[in-house]
Amino acid sequence: MSELGKTENDAGLGALTDLNFEKFITLSVIKVVYILGMAVIGLVYVGVVLGAITQGVMAGLGALIVGGLIAVLYLIFLRIWLELIVVMFRIGENTSKLVSQGGGTPAGDAGSE
Repeated sequence: MSELGKTENDAGLGALTDLNFEKFITLSVIKVVYILGMAVIGLVYVGVVLGAITQGVMAGLGALIVGGLIAVLYLIFLRIWLELIVVMFRIGENTSKLVSQGGGTPAGDAGSE
């Protein structure tokens, strides 16, 4: 039976020791990566604004506005990038399910027979 049909909860520490790469941990780790990315973008934004305020009020206001727009753009790009990764893994899972339904052997199971 293919490990691809398992739920995200099956992708724990055991998946890290899976040398055949039958269990994917990406879908369960992607949420943490997004949260960390948001935190880093937020911290960098705050740092830039505070640094600009020390240079003067106008520089601080400029950093507040322009930095905010740039931070939002980085957040959008991060989200799109992570969604593309999730889409690739979901395509792989769905393709394996279709092959199994058609009576074939999914690529991840080819060496286990």
